[in-house]
Amino acid sequence: MQLSTKGRYAVMALLDLLAMQKEKGKPYPVKLSEIAERQEISLSYLEQLFAQLRREKIVTSVRGPGGGYLLKHAPEQTWLSTVIAAVDEPVKFRRCTGEGGNCMSNGSKCNTHHLWGALEDHLNHFLQTVNLEMVATKNLPGLSGIRNEN
Repeated sequence: MQLSTKGRYAVMALLDLLAMQKEKGKPYPVKLSEIAERQEISLSYLEQLFAQLRREKIVTSVRGPGGGYLLKHAPEQTWLSTVIAAVDEPVKFRRCTGEGGNCMSNGSKCNTHHLWGALEDHLNHFLQTVNLEMVATKNLPGLSGIRNEN
């Protein structure tokens, strides 16, 4: 499973926004064009993502010459699961689409149904327990010595 660009770019852009606000020492509106340039993300794509993030009350927009976007809540209260759900990014490993969550055309579950379900549950739990501040400070659960990259 690979997270699509929607979820990855939304998190990247919000972390960039957070970094700029920390650099200034106070909440200040960040322009999408600046985020797009720093993160090498298409501006039109960011505009679509931020429209969704604004609708879900994750960011707020400020109009005018000094305008841009701000986080609506503290980074400690902005959970990755909320961000990813806001951009319509399902975290799904199973192929089940049938009635009752069955994967096979005969109405039964595939032989790896429970494996993928458990992995899906673990990933959802992880995303529900990690917030933007934790990512920004590299204070992630399970990172202690495993892959502590800069």
